Amino acid sequence: MPPPPPASVHTRLDDGVFVVTLDRPAVRNAVDLRTARELERAVDDAEADPGVRVLVLTGAGGTFCAGMDLAGAHRGEFPVTDRRGPLGLTGEPPVKPTVAAVEGAALAGGFELALCADLVVAAEDAVFGLPEAKRGLLAAAGGLWRVATRLPRAVALELALVADPVPATRLAGLGLVNAIVPAGTALEAAIGLAHRIAANAPLSVSVGKRIVDAAPGWSAEEGFARQSELASPVLLSDDAREGVAAFAEKRAPRWSGR
Repeated sequence: MPPPPPASVHTRLDDGVFVVTLDRPAVRNAVDLRTARELERAVDDAEADPGVRVLVLTGAGGTFCAGMDLAGAHRGEFPVTDRRGPLGLTGEPPVKPTVAAVEGAALAGGFELALCADLVVAAEDAVFGLPEAKRGLLAAAGGLWRVATRLPRAVALELALVADPVPATRLAGLGLVNAIVPAGTALEAAIGLAHRIAANAPLSVSVGKRIVDAAPGWSAEEGFARQSELASPVLLSDDAREGVAAFAEKRAPRWSGR
């Protein structure tokens, strides 16, 4: 029997930060069915591990991800998993905070993966795009929907209709990319950002993310009540008391997650 192929997704845990790397540089980290399954498994492992506070998603070889593996799709092997859906992630993104570290290109499904992250750190020469229209396809793994909700309409339509890559620097100006860093340093910067998140109180981070994600669907009448409902357990938590005590005592807080 021939040896099994090498894993196409690699992970490592760095003091509460779980780094997930797409590792198919020969095809610019394009996602085939096996990669989608490995990515789903990696995210599931991170979500289930209480020691993981933040995820970082990146790609090997100087490219984030070129999207769906079209050669595999041509053979009828589509990268869709049973639970997290297209690309093993876009149908059910992580609940835990996630940072995308983008070098090179994040195109098609690669852009859709980046859109599943809460924060994006990109190299100054990185590009993002939805080129599906050039292949008679659509960015139906959440790409069109997510750019429509996170970018001005004219820019979302440019991505969908013109289908040319857009520089990371332009998307930073529009609020989609959080930080632009020198080429080759996106992963380092993303891990640093993730550690800054992980240093904060776990309940505050978790509920803060839930409120920001849910707020666009709240009416003006219900917004304050829903925010208060979610925030009250945090404000009455052991960590809230610890945070105030640590400030008063001029020391680092010791979070318990309770």
